[in-house]
Amino acid sequence: MRLLLVEDDDHVAAALSAVLARHGFDVVHARSGEEALQALLPAETAPFGVVLLDLGLPDQDGYEVCGKIRKRGSTPVIMVTARSDVRSRIHGLNLGADDYVVKPYDTGELIARIHAVIRRPAPVGATASGGGELRLGSVHIELPTRQVSVGGSVVQLTRKEFDLLALLAQRPGVVFRREQIISEVWRTSWEGTGRTLEVHVASLRSKLHMPALIETVRGVGYRLVAPAT
Repeated sequence: MRLLLVEDDDHVAAALSAVLARHGFDVVHARSGEEALQALLPAETAPFGVVLLDLGLPDQDGYEVCGKIRKRGSTPVIMVTARSDVRSRIHGLNLGADDYVVKPYDTGELIARIHAVIRRPAPVGATASGGGELRLGSVHIELPTRQVSVGGSVVQLTRKEFDLLALLAQRPGVVFRREQIISEVWRTSWEGTGRTLEVHVASLRSKLHMPALIETVRGVGYRLVAPAT
């Protein structure tokens, strides 16, 4: 699998590239945000399976690069940075990053996180009509194309926001435990994901302009309340 490593420090990039290569990744190294964005342009070569994005780049902030990558497509992005505060992690995830790894990190954990984000399990659960569509009142979810619209207007969601909505929407009224959602959507049991889940729920409520769509079940988790047709 092709992996884009965005890292301005050549020594760090060389060492990490060697480790990644031993785990079967075909690594392409970009030293700046602009190099990364150019590398991600459509080409005849196979697309990248994941992007490892350092935030401290020489030409532009890594957050800005992440936002541009997400606007172009759904390639998984893992932010790799020394910024360990919760606010920075939440900001990165809100921009569409799929995971956030703080330096210094264990390379074994990094490899595990890479494999976790490149797994894209198809949503499971209730029956979808129309060959992969879910209709809940004015909310229309197309599973194959990963597109969501409300009242006919398309709503732009991040990968994890879509996965979360699709999971809840397939069993309206059913309470999903927080641990279950984290396992299904983030494919991890990492403690820090709990706050991430709250942020994604709040973002969905805001983007869909339907604050009552996802109900918080105190001390348990969340459930989707199907809107009236």
